Order: sequence, then structure tokens, then C-alpha cells
Amino acid sequence: MIKALSEARLAFQAGEVPVGAVIVRDGAIIARGHNTTETAGDPTCHAEMNAIRQAAEALGGWRLTGCSMYVTCEPCTMCAGALVWSRMEKLYIGTMDPKAGACGSVFNIVQDSKLNHNIEVEYGIMNEECSAIMKEFFAELRKIKRNESED
Repeated sequence: MIKALSEARLAFQAGEVPVGAVIVRDGAIIARGHNTTETAGDPTCHAEMNAIRQAAEALGGWRLTGCSMYVTCEPCTMCAGALVWSRMEKLYIGTMDPKAGACGSVFNIVQDSKLNHNIEVEYGIMNEECSAIMKEFFAELRKIKRNESED
């Protein structure tokens, strides 16, 4: 999760929502990603999606069996669906997203018995650190918006 937090910091520095993800297979990081939605102008450029694309390229195919993802914030519905379809084995989540989370908060796509694949999930990995970077980002964003409205 430390490496995923490093990715989240890269997103923060770029003005992106600070979410970071890494994918591990056989004890080694094979992919990294952070949010690039704003800079890429692409709504699918979430940290998880960027890492999944990189892992698929590294492995030469879309099936990410035997892989685990560490992500600083609970994935949304799009990312949760991609995790299921990629056959991710395990998911480690830093902090939950009570407004849009799809791995236990609002929905639980990754463990829905109606789907053809389920993912083992572990919650609260470095929760305080993962939550703190999100809170800091949105506090700064609110401060900027407040200052702009006063001008």
C-alpha cells in the first residue's frame, strides 16, 4: 500500500483526485497507476483502470489471474467491474468511499454471487494515511473554490 500511496501523491501533485493503485503478481509489482482523468480528459483514466491496462500489457493478455491490487480508495462501479472481468484474485483497499464505492460501501460488485468471478477483499490497509490524503486534497480544493468566489 505504500507504493499505491506514492502513486496517489503523484495524482495529488497533478491536481487529480489522489487515488493510487499497484498490481502485484508473485510478490513483484507488475503495474502502477494513479488518476489521470483530468490530464487525459478521459473519464476511464482512474488509477485502477490505468494499472489494469498496464498489467494486461505486461502479461500479454487481459486475464490477470494470480494478481492482487492494492488501491488507496475503494473502487467505483466501473473499476470494480473491470477488476471482476480481469479475474483479479485479491483486492486490498485503503479507505472506503461511502458515496461511490462499489466494493462494499454503496455496492459490492467484486463479491456479487451473480457474477462469474468474485474477488477476495481486505479492507482498511493503511486507512488513516489513505483517508488523510483524500481529505487534504478536497480541503485544498474547497479552499481554492472559496478564494475564487471571493475574487
